[in-house]
Amino acid sequence: MSARAARSGGGTSAPALGLRANLPQFVLLVAVNALVGGMLGQERTVLPLLAAGEFGLTAHTAALTFIAAFGLSKAVANYAAGTWSDRYGRKPVLVAGWLVAVPVPLLLIWAPSWTWVIVANVLLGVSQGLSWSTTVVMKIDLAGPARRGLAMGLNEAAGYGAVAATALATGYIAAHAGLRPEPFYLGIAFAALGLGASALFVRETHDHAHHEASTAASGHLQRASLSDRDIFARTSWRDRTLSSVSQAGLVNNLNDGLAWGLFPVLFTSAGLSVSRIGWLAATYPAVWGIGQVATGALSDRWGRKPFIVTGMLTQAVALALVALSGTFWTWLAAAVLLGAGTAMVYPTLLAAIGDVAHPSWRARSVGIYRLWRDGGFAAGALLAGAIADLWGVRPAIWVVAALTAASGVVVHLRMSSGAASNPTRAASSLTR
Repeated sequence: MSARAARSGGGTSAPALGLRANLPQFVLLVAVNALVGGMLGQERTVLPLLAAGEFGLTAHTAALTFIAAFGLSKAVANYAAGTWSDRYGRKPVLVAGWLVAVPVPLLLIWAPSWTWVIVANVLLGVSQGLSWSTTVVMKIDLAGPARRGLAMGLNEAAGYGAVAATALATGYIAAHAGLRPEPFYLGIAFAALGLGASALFVRETHDHAHHEASTAASGHLQRASLSDRDIFARTSWRDRTLSSVSQAGLVNNLNDGLAWGLFPVLFTSAGLSVSRIGWLAATYPAVWGIGQVATGALSDRWGRKPFIVTGMLTQAVALALVALSGTFWTWLAAAVLLGAGTAMVYPTLLAAIGDVAHPSWRARSVGIYRLWRDGGFAAGALLAGAIADLWGVRPAIWVVAALTAASGVVVHLRMSSGAASNPTRAASSLTR
């Protein structure tokens, strides 16, 4: 019997909220999201090198089309995932995401032309949008309001830790066995494990959201019934906190798209080996992934806004260091700094959405935020590629560094003080 039935007098107790009460399912979802991250990580080192090495793409804009295709399809899928999760439940959307992922590594192995690679990345984007968005929503459902930052830190740490580990592994495999097919065998294994675990062992969490909605403070409940159009407008521009979070997410992934697509090109032009490029490609998401456990938990105590502002400015400094440098060790330091800045931002942005959005439309708000955030992949690929074609890779990095700093200033000026700034107090108000 569902939580709604329980509230109607069916006698079944409502689902418990909190990490400890839901630990087995939470740990399983962390593992599933690590597999989701691994599907993305199989491309981070190899695909930019494949574009030039096997398909002869020399123009940066053309080579970065795979990131634009990935970002646009993932952005749309994020929006759909939020809507469908509220309408049909979380688990069916998660399983659908894994089904879409199955052909991706096979397409990358057999692609006879760059068009096949773009098709594979459209499917990867749809898969990532459905599966990663759903694991985010499910963990928010399970964690409840008190430990939302920690929950998002663990989720994103698992995902991006796997991105880093897989980027490093595929770099080493490519250095010894070639760019295809061996590096993509990992993706086949990840897809099989992710689909099996999601279909057989993951349980639905929608009733946890219904229960949290029933215990929300009265002032919060006044915002419970909103249309999809109202939720989109509130998340995108009307609400000061939600809109600040959305633009910061977009710019964050704009600079990640730059790092994904152009950093390997820059490192190759400096004469670095494939294995060293793999280390640089892995270090940034590794620091990002590990750091999120601490930053997510600390944002539960100290508030979201300080981490978001500081993180965006730290990323800007790191990008400037990449543009100024020309040696492996300096770039390694910049990768560490970029990962640290992203770790401050990534789980905190998601937690801020969870703080402000009402549980009854939270999944849709998360989907809209992730629509804007992952649209940044496409924006970053196209903007950085165009600037790189006109003036070179380093000027493209400088432009993105300036945009990242400006985004931090916007958050500082626009993001309001309230639930997202004091999540512990917000949690207590939701459970009184």
